[in-house]
Amino acid sequence: MTPRTDGDRATRGREADSSGNQAEAPAARDATRDVGWSRWMPGLEILLRYEAAWLGHDVVAGLVLATMLVPVGIAYAVASGLPGICGLYATIIPLLVYAAFGPSRILVLGPDSALAAVILGVVLPLSGGDPQRAIALGGMMALVSGTVLILAGLARLGFVTELLSKPIRYGYMNGIALTVLISQLPKLFGFSVESTGPLRDLWAISGAILAGRTNWVAFAVGLGTLATILLLRGSRRIPGILVAVVGAALLVGLLDLAERHGVAILGSLPQGMPRFAVPWIGVTDIVPVLIGGCAVAMVSFADTSVLSRTYAARLRTTVDPNQEMTGLGAANLVTGFFQGFPISSSSSRTPVAEAAGARTQLTGIVGALAIALLLLVAPDLLRNLPTSALAAVVIASAIGLFEVTDLKRIYRIQRWEFWLSIACFAGVAVFGAIPGIGLAIVIAIIEFLWDGWRPYSAVLGRPAGVEGYHDVTRYPEARRIPGLVLFRWDAPLFFANAELFRERVLAAVAESPTSVRCVVVAAAPVTSVDVTAADTLTELDETLMAQGIEFRFAELKDPVKDKLRRFGLFDRFGETRFSPTIDAAVSRYQGTT
Repeated sequence: MTPRTDGDRATRGREADSSGNQAEAPAARDATRDVGWSRWMPGLEILLRYEAAWLGHDVVAGLVLATMLVPVGIAYAVASGLPGICGLYATIIPLLVYAAFGPSRILVLGPDSALAAVILGVVLPLSGGDPQRAIALGGMMALVSGTVLILAGLARLGFVTELLSKPIRYGYMNGIALTVLISQLPKLFGFSVESTGPLRDLWAISGAILAGRTNWVAFAVGLGTLATILLLRGSRRIPGILVAVVGAALLVGLLDLAERHGVAILGSLPQGMPRFAVPWIGVTDIVPVLIGGCAVAMVSFADTSVLSRTYAARLRTTVDPNQEMTGLGAANLVTGFFQGFPISSSSSRTPVAEAAGARTQLTGIVGALAIALLLLVAPDLLRNLPTSALAAVVIASAIGLFEVTDLKRIYRIQRWEFWLSIACFAGVAVFGAIPGIGLAIVIAIIEFLWDGWRPYSAVLGRPAGVEGYHDVTRYPEARRIPGLVLFRWDAPLFFANAELFRERVLAAVAESPTSVRCVVVAAAPVTSVDVTAADTLTELDETLMAQGIEFRFAELKDPVKDKLRRFGLFDRFGETRFSPTIDAAVSRYQGTT
């Protein structure tokens, strides 16, 4: 998913403090990071090395950020099928935990629209409308997600999400965006429908509108909120979401729209901070919660890894993806014990923190403390906030998730990858978020294996005026040495492609314009060989030997040779069958003939 920001801001290796003096940028000390506990708590190390010049920037940025965190957190909680207060709990706790365990300096964590459809897909059918049961289910999903992320981080599996290609990520994120948008339409129109899947929900919504169930006053408030957010989205000075939701709450309160026109409102929030509680769930809920928690872990880390790398590049720092996974996991794990639900990084709130001048994770701490103060002192402040306005907040975020521009580029340059993306999108849109993400993973694995299963191969010749040996289909005039087949295989040799390798070598021998006496495999692209492939090489050698053809290798990498030694093939072939270069292999062949 492409992170969206409100604008890029150049960040130098050194930053000017408020007095105009140059303060050493946080990036300058990354190379001096201590080992030991600081490896696992990099955020705490930054705070221990905190400089006074950053304090004003972080406090102001934190207060600005809090004005956006409150309405967004409530909106995403409601969109996830949980009470609105859970969104604030799931904002406070992650910001505090990530400040200690997170490696990124200004990344903002909290409820996210990309996760809402996944969480809703688990919570809604299992909770049966019971808020306490919904809270327990959301909390347990956060525990599962956090545990998976921490274990993956400790196992240094931060590379896993890189296996999902960009078109596949676009496909499932576009599908999730559509699912989120559809799930919020009933709230925007002022009625409710029983969710049975994105496309069927859309049919039910259409029927409810045609049946006259729309609350047009609630719809007008929600539509006005959505329009305000979208119009002010590009502004760096005016907080569009804050202006929109405060305006909607004032309008409902002053005109008493809840009583007079039945506009649904948020109501009073519970006073005080969340309490520690284990989110117990039923035995029958375990499997869907485990699946949902793992799906959330994948989506949240895929999103977070992209965003953290983006800001690390802009701030000229480096981010360890494994520690990023661990920090995100710790935030999820703790949140699950305090009536929260799964969280991720935010590509809409992080730019707000950056634009407001954030320097370190203290920005998130200030934002969390400001929200906590709101719950302690003024929990009724947002009681008149209409649910149609909250739906508008989520819909605006979902619109921002759609990726169209880059898909157009992919359509132009690689048509089949575009259709892969569309398949992932359709999977989420038709079957729902969790089955759709599962389909995306399956497609990613198939795509990954396909390149190795059916790799490119070529017979090589030497074109006039061109250095080296090249594919004769690209250079038909290339000179081929009589009796010698130079064959290149552009992939590792493993169980899925070993038989194809054998078939293509024999086909190259059969199609040779001269009687073949030797086959040399240009093996530079071969990075690995497994047991199945090794046995296939033995069988191929026997087949060629029966035809009076010698089987040789050129440019085989030493680690691959080591594997052949373990498999016993090196002794079978002998040292003389391995040449360091193609030229050496050709010279050896010509010397023997």
